[in-house]
Amino acid sequence: MSLSWKQAARNFEIYLRLEKSLSENSIQAYLNDTGKLENFFIEKGVEKSPAEVTYPDLKDFLGWYGAESSNTRTQSRVLSGIRAFYKFLLIEGETDDNPAILLESPKIGLKLPQVLSVAEIDMIVEAIDLSKPEGHRNKAIIETLYGCGLRVSELTNLHLTDIHREEGYVLITGKGNKQRMVPVSDKALKEIDLYMTDRRRLTIIKDENIVFLNRRGSGLTRAMIFSIIKDLAAKAGIRKKISPHTFRHSFATHLVEAGADLRAVQEMLGHESILTTEIYTHIDRSYLRDTLIMFHPRS
Repeated sequence: MSLSWKQAARNFEIYLRLEKSLSENSIQAYLNDTGKLENFFIEKGVEKSPAEVTYPDLKDFLGWYGAESSNTRTQSRVLSGIRAFYKFLLIEGETDDNPAILLESPKIGLKLPQVLSVAEIDMIVEAIDLSKPEGHRNKAIIETLYGCGLRVSELTNLHLTDIHREEGYVLITGKGNKQRMVPVSDKALKEIDLYMTDRRRLTIIKDENIVFLNRRGSGLTRAMIFSIIKDLAAKAGIRKKISPHTFRHSFATHLVEAGADLRAVQEMLGHESILTTEIYTHIDRSYLRDTLIMFHPRS
């Protein structure tokens, strides 16, 4: 008897968690992808177990999902999840072949991430009201995000014991629980120290080792970091659509523009492949081209 969708999803989750050591966010993304495939068959009124799905079924699913979402990046992401799911079923012996192996990804153009200039980052920092209880905390958040190029989940999970002041490094636990040492600037350490004075004034601290806390003494959520940044950007008069990840992109871009070695940037960002880091060379090239057009007398 072939696996039901529910049981297959449960087994897939265990595999992603224990064997692949993926983060909670990645696991949920993969499970959402397989859930979309199951919903496709429910909407069509077709009863099929995961092992009974064929290549034509998956082609129909992608056509159906493409009508729902015109974003090629989103389509590509879902396709990646479906491929991983059927690769898992094949490994487990739940299916004799992989119907997803011939599926082609939608064409995606090179999309350069939004980047802030150094002046814009300064404007955001200056927009912080240091007279408010959360002022020094928010300033330390911005300096740490930009100064270390962290993902938002890495920032919210940063522990006091991860900060190695004398060595000038922070120990970061990234995707797949992989750890890396990232240099931390004196400026970021100074802002963290100023925030720690306010942190010690909290009447209750529920998460003793978490660096950035809310006023109830609990760790900040990803949504709260998004909200802080959105509010500060609005106060600074910056119209770009930015997120916590924008500071990570800006960190990498500014390093590459200044001539930093790409391998060093890869190490600091925690990218598994140098190809992921190479997007910043494209940003650098476009920046150089704009500079040429703006300043060269023959342009």
